[in-house]
Amino acid sequence: MSILKAVNISKKFGKFTALNHVNLEVNQGEVYGFIGPNGAGKSTTIRIFLGILKASGGEVKIFGKDAWKDAVEIHKYLSYVPGDVNLWPNLTGGEVIDLFMRLRGVSADKNRRDELIQRFNLDPSKKCRTYSKGNRQKVALIAAFSTDADLFILDEPTSGLDPLMEKVFQECVLEAKRNGKSVLLSSHILSEVERLCDRVGIIRRGEIIETGTLDELRHLTRTNLVIQTKQPILGLETIQGVHEIVGNDREFSFQVNGKDLDEVIRYISRFGLDKLESTPPTLEDLFMRHYDET
Repeated sequence: MSILKAVNISKKFGKFTALNHVNLEVNQGEVYGFIGPNGAGKSTTIRIFLGILKASGGEVKIFGKDAWKDAVEIHKYLSYVPGDVNLWPNLTGGEVIDLFMRLRGVSADKNRRDELIQRFNLDPSKKCRTYSKGNRQKVALIAAFSTDADLFILDEPTSGLDPLMEKVFQECVLEAKRNGKSVLLSSHILSEVERLCDRVGIIRRGEIIETGTLDELRHLTRTNLVIQTKQPILGLETIQGVHEIVGNDREFSFQVNGKDLDEVIRYISRFGLDKLESTPPTLEDLFMRHYDET
């Protein structure tokens, strides 16, 4: 079931087109990764989802309601964490967490909140003006995951967190997913997206250029191979799908298009394999390849 559905949304600022017919769908119980470089349109898209900006064209439905007209109602069932959290400097972290809960019209789950404070290693008695960027992010994450929201919109949520806290964050996302919640995750940490997300959308210059499961998107990338053969290998550069060959007669490293991998392995095995190392493509390979093709 679709929780969030954007159809042909566009956004113009004067003559500048920030978004051009963006289509995006997040299903129930799904973690959707939303990636792209700075200026690609991620935050503009998210602001439209949150009802902060009005789209110039197209429509966004969240829980079947209009994201612009029904924003107040939608926010009762939605939690949002931005990449740069600003807090009230004279309140303590614990007071801010409770305030966020009340603003959403939801009574705090004290046990859940206390558990998350412990897991994120936050001192809730300190004034927010004393917090580092990482601790400010912790406050927002604890407030978000303490609620029973049905949709979490997370825009670079681990900015400023150390690797240990990133791991706690990932555990929280997976727990939300197991509980049937939906997550839209915008992140620059591609290993994080790779670990958490069921599907990924790549946005470039205001347009979605690829979307699909990680397995589907990996077909667009190249696998890295390192081989050593018993006999000198001939004609490798003529085989379809082989790229960036480095090496000499019997030892090579090169890349292979996913769809051509079977044929390439068959060809090189004729020369007798002493060594074969295969490195699967990462989301970063996919991401960089798209942005290299400009």
